[in-house]
Amino acid sequence: MGAPLQDQPKPLLARTDPEKGYQPPSFAIKELRDAVPAHCFQRSTLTSSLYLVHDLVLIAALGYLATYIDATLPAPLRYLAWPLYWVCQGIVGTGAWVIGHECGHQSFSPSRTINHAVGWAVHSALLVPFYAWKYSHASHHKSTNHMTKDEVFVPKTRQQMGVSPSAQAIPAFMSAIDDTPLYTLYRVTGMSLVGWPLYLFTNASGPKYAQGASHFDPNSLLFKSHQRPNIHLSNVGVLLTMCALAYASYTFSLLTVVKFYVIPYLIVNFWLVTITFLQHTHPSVPHYRQDEWDFVRGALCTIDRSFGPMLNYFFHNINDTHVAHHLFSTMPHYHAMEATKAIKEVLGPYYCEDNTHWAVALWSNNAHCHFVEDEGDVLFWRRRAPNQ
Repeated sequence: MGAPLQDQPKPLLARTDPEKGYQPPSFAIKELRDAVPAHCFQRSTLTSSLYLVHDLVLIAALGYLATYIDATLPAPLRYLAWPLYWVCQGIVGTGAWVIGHECGHQSFSPSRTINHAVGWAVHSALLVPFYAWKYSHASHHKSTNHMTKDEVFVPKTRQQMGVSPSAQAIPAFMSAIDDTPLYTLYRVTGMSLVGWPLYLFTNASGPKYAQGASHFDPNSLLFKSHQRPNIHLSNVGVLLTMCALAYASYTFSLLTVVKFYVIPYLIVNFWLVTITFLQHTHPSVPHYRQDEWDFVRGALCTIDRSFGPMLNYFFHNINDTHVAHHLFSTMPHYHAMEATKAIKEVLGPYYCEDNTHWAVALWSNNAHCHFVEDEGDVLFWRRRAPNQ
């Protein structure tokens, strides 16, 4: 059980030195579940479908409006209209991705068949191997912030980073005075441009034992033998979308496909990596080794972040209700705000929320979160000294 609020320290993310005196939480999952109104766990196929229709209508409307850009606008305005379309379509497409994500968690519908059919269709259209992602993502939820079992943004240790034990290690919470901007720019740019495909093809940022494992390989270490037929089905979905894109390129031109689909697709990928990184990476949030880890502790190493009213809306609040999502992954997103308010009262200082602007946080966390120590069971991020 969690300690009474009056006996607890101030919130972890508000501490000057989060490592000093840190006591891992000891909440039971039932304690947190009982705090959430029962109706929050109810899934409605109709309600979920309306959210999907909302996204698909917006995607179609934006695509239709974009057909007028080259046909009706003078050249100077086209250079403004196309980027506006790309940004808007990328944002709405990310919302559709979130709905597919809901299907992978069985939170779209009480029907497993509907969840799989809708998730496969939506994610395949976004070149995501649905079942492959579903299986590895389930492992992430089962082992969040576990140093050897988590599947995403697993920290490298000091030894793996090649930082000498005798070299200076700057605590992650220190000021950015000693930051190295070029190194941070390299990390942010690389993660944003190629982070998602590298994850799918090589399980980059995953645990060491599965690095190089592909989400497209049925025999990958990521999957069990009984899951292999569905990996093939995932690949078929992605292949069908690629065939459709090839046909569209032949019919309309490759440039047309790039403008209407490829660039928005890259923006979707940017948001996926950014959202996921910021949900699970913060200088004040620990990772655990086996002796200190349990499910609730891992789930509470998740950060809720508001991206502003517009992005929160189009992203279906996946970014600012992620703690509740990790605790109760089958809960539909349209109940997550209510659930977040309920668990926040129970968690007290163990509820992690950071509303730093997402772009600032993306830069800052890349600048500060480089590795963890080789020893210990509760590990906080450290950052490389500028001369390392």
